[in-house]
Amino acid sequence: MNTLLYSEVLTLAPEDNHRLFNLCGKLNEHLKLIENRLGVLIKQRGHTFSVVGERQAVQKACDTLNNLYDETKKVNVLEPREVHLYLQAISKKRLPDTQDNYMEIRLRKEQITARGENQVRYIQNILRNDINFGIGPAGTGKTYLAVACAVQALEAERVSRIILVRPIVEAGEKLGFLPGDIAQKVHPYLRPLYDALYEMMGFEKVNQLIEKDIIELLPLAYMRGRSLNDSFIILDEGQNTTVEQMKMFLTRIGFNSKAIVTGDVTQIDLNNRRDSGLVHASEVLNNLPGISFTQFQVSDVVRHPLVQTIVEAYEQHEKKQAK
Repeated sequence: MNTLLYSEVLTLAPEDNHRLFNLCGKLNEHLKLIENRLGVLIKQRGHTFSVVGERQAVQKACDTLNNLYDETKKVNVLEPREVHLYLQAISKKRLPDTQDNYMEIRLRKEQITARGENQVRYIQNILRNDINFGIGPAGTGKTYLAVACAVQALEAERVSRIILVRPIVEAGEKLGFLPGDIAQKVHPYLRPLYDALYEMMGFEKVNQLIEKDIIELLPLAYMRGRSLNDSFIILDEGQNTTVEQMKMFLTRIGFNSKAIVTGDVTQIDLNNRRDSGLVHASEVLNNLPGISFTQFQVSDVVRHPLVQTIVEAYEQHEKKQAK
């Protein structure tokens, strides 16, 4: 069995301890991720790495180390999700740093990198179209990237406000019994959007913009009768809208506005799946000019690698049940 093993020694240059730490990650978490995904053993001493495994896997690992070390010149912190996406890209035999598989969203506070064919297509669609749908499993970055595009548009003064919307099926769309103002009532339901905003703009800045109504937080039911001009509008958890609610939301779009609807059609909380406004919209509005649909796959998941495994396991189970 040892005859199948191949080893290679790689020395990274130029030597830079900050970049080296960035490449390896905290407690070598990036190296462990590369080992687990490619099935190799990596031993490191300074800027020299010894990689052992099957020849093809060793060559992929060495290329990965080289390319990610180059990446550390561009970013202050190399996140585990960047390593995860890179490994996904090479597993599909696609280079993640080609023009088709790499795009940056530049914000004042930081730089957001979209990687992989579907993430890049999603951003390109958002730039080109006024109404956009991002559909796919949890952890694919569809909501995070939507918020990044909204922040970029606000900072560039292409819009004058950001509006975050969500159906509140858990409360039967009725929030009157909850304490506080609208923002306080809806805050727990919009937490993922809040978290992304805090990361991209800072806690104090986001709260200031909320106080000035430059960032507005709305339950979907409160949008009826409004016309939203000069706005960037994000509807999260779109799979839990009814057909009537989705139609209502999409017809609120005014001049110089852009809307993004995100959702996962495998996590519909409505009593009947066919009642989902997101499922219905994907059938009725597909191929219309000015409207785009980006379908994310399990392979686009950018969270902990186990998330991808879990989603795949559920999909396989559902297919077996369907048979």
